[in-house]
Amino acid sequence: MKKLEIVIRPEQLDDLKEILNENNANGLMITSIMGYGSQMGVKKVYRGVTYNATLLPKMKVETVIADEVVDGVIDKVIDRIRTGNIGDGKIFMYDVADVIRIRTGERGESAV
Repeated sequence: MKKLEIVIRPEQLDDLKEILNENNANGLMITSIMGYGSQMGVKKVYRGVTYNATLLPKMKVETVIADEVVDGVIDKVIDRIRTGNIGDGKIFMYDVADVIRIRTGERGESAV
């Protein structure tokens, strides 16, 4: 099993949820975050005054999926989420040693 942490622009959350639902990634944790990377923020104008917004809004979606589908999910996310501009986001992938469902005590993929 793999854990994916996918950081994207907020306006692309619905597309990402659709991709994950198509691939039976039915347990999602979604967090609203702020951050910056290569983009280093953007210049904005508010009431005629220009200022630098260094922390930009992002969404972090976390899910655990089977090893067999992880490459397909990543390819679909890259194809459908990418705009080609700085700030499109990142995908972090981690190995998951075990999962335990607290309610039943189930372990492994059946607990996901």
